Amino acid sequence: MTNDGNAPSWLFSFVDLAFLLLIAMTQLASDETGPELGAIVVPRIERAALASEQPAPHEVWQLRVHPPSSREPFALVRGVSPDSDETRLGLAELRARLAAVKSAGEGRPLLAPHEDSRSQDLLDAVAALERQWPGRRRTAVSPVVATR
Repeated sequence: MTNDGNAPSWLFSFVDLAFLLLIAMTQLASDETGPELGAIVVPRIERAALASEQPAPHEVWQLRVHPPSSREPFALVRGVSPDSDETRLGLAELRARLAAVKSAGEGRPLLAPHEDSRSQDLLDAVAALERQWPGRRRTAVSPVVATR
């Protein structure tokens, strides 16, 4: 074995051998008997414990903007369930209902536009909300998970 002044050559052979053994252990071993390299044990939280610690959900208003149809484009509903009872509203009716919600001391409704709704309807809904609840703008986004 030669030594060029740096590390001895046998050290490189040992590192190569250790690396090859590590690959063999992770690739050739079965799942039941293989080494658990880099495994982290995550504690499981019981559902009963989660349910007791969560606050009760409160009903919020939701301003839905529907796609174009023969009906009016807006709906102001209490709650965020997709099958909530809703009455379709025109822009003038929407403005009046938003004023009533504001005067009742309720919070700003969540804006829920349908993906096929018209841009003008969405802008009208935003303007109606801003008229009653001026302030900084916020967005609630629900991610769409890609499926293969």
